[in-house]
Amino acid sequence: MKKIAIGKQSFEDIRKKDCFYIDKTDFIKDWWESADDVTLITRPRRFGKTLNMDMLKCFFSNQYEGRKELFEGLGIWKDEEYRKLQGTYPVIFLSFADIKGNTFEMARQQICIKILDLYEENEYLLEGDILGESEKAFYKSVSMDMSDAIISTSLNKLCVFMYKYYGKKVIIILDEYDTPMQEAYVNGYWDELVALTRSLFNSTFKTNPYLERGIMTGITRVSKESIFSDLNNLVVITTTSNQYNTAFGFTEEEVFTALDEQGISDEKEKVKEWYDGYHFGDFDIYCPWDVIRYCKSLCANPDALPEDFWSNSSGNEIVRRFIDKADIQTKNEIERLISGECIEKEIVEELTYNELDKSIENLWSVLFTTGYLTQQGRTQNGKYLLLIPNTEIRNLFTKKIKEWFSDVSKNDGLSLIHISEPTRR
Repeated sequence: MKKIAIGKQSFEDIRKKDCFYIDKTDFIKDWWESADDVTLITRPRRFGKTLNMDMLKCFFSNQYEGRKELFEGLGIWKDEEYRKLQGTYPVIFLSFADIKGNTFEMARQQICIKILDLYEENEYLLEGDILGESEKAFYKSVSMDMSDAIISTSLNKLCVFMYKYYGKKVIIILDEYDTPMQEAYVNGYWDELVALTRSLFNSTFKTNPYLERGIMTGITRVSKESIFSDLNNLVVITTTSNQYNTAFGFTEEEVFTALDEQGISDEKEKVKEWYDGYHFGDFDIYCPWDVIRYCKSLCANPDALPEDFWSNSSGNEIVRRFIDKADIQTKNEIERLISGECIEKEIVEELTYNELDKSIENLWSVLFTTGYLTQQGRTQNGKYLLLIPNTEIRNLFTKKIKEWFSDVSKNDGLSLIHISEPTRR
């Protein structure tokens, strides 16, 4: 039985401490052989995005050169060509997951801190005569003058410096790129953040001759017209695509094997009922956060019951904003979902946050891309058949969304609609 670590997103820590881990290293090979210049992969929260990005960093970064112990015994290490590739590239890794400013000024400052940290981590680049005087001056100016121009060119320049030092182009990994966008939408500074982010992304991922490959993750696909307008080299992989469809989340085979190894095989049907039901492309996927949390509970207490782990792990501000605007039709459709029915809806995977409020119909796209709903195919006219994926999310709809509807009814003087308790499968 492996030790089960909750919330650990460091691939190195998991491997060094021999913690429970389901091998996702085939993703390294799949991504590398895609040959895409810049890749954006969207998945709901808690589906392993950060751990996979950290795995890429540990594999490619020359800071991890020769660290074969991290990958021995895993799928990627069976390929001799990839064993030679490990630890051979300069890598820039950053995460926007904690950029959650209530104001634009706060979000901007948090982005500046991220950039400054990167420059401080790589101060060895200033050693010797590899960089010219003007380049060294720019490097040092980052800590003193973080103007918009400096921010927008900072990652591009860091790639130049790393290329001169190592003689190789740079891999850039950006995790949770859209967290600042969601906060900007909720807190009302969308336009300012978009302008800053667009110039940063253009300089980093488009007009950057020293970029070997780039990859971004997020929950939602933000409209190309808003921040990716100049990135015609961007390939977007959403939950409706079959590419990388088993790299994020657990397959049933992986889950059942893990339960066997942990000595809790009797819980398979319960785990399936509560935490299965997501569909990425044509694949049926379990939420890894839930599976790991429940396994941890069962190992400590064999009588432990399933809980709403995923739905309690983050805020739901965007969904709440839509519920405040919901009409009777929307409430009736949510009642149908709770009762186990599918509903037919057009889905816009490319969201423009500043236009979401224009139509309540955008609610369904938000619920779908963020993981509250999943799809069970498409109709002949191209609409998606949406449904609640499992018991956990059905509980969320029954409890939390019913509570929100109650608040709306009290505020606008309408009578409460009846939302039935979920039908147990």
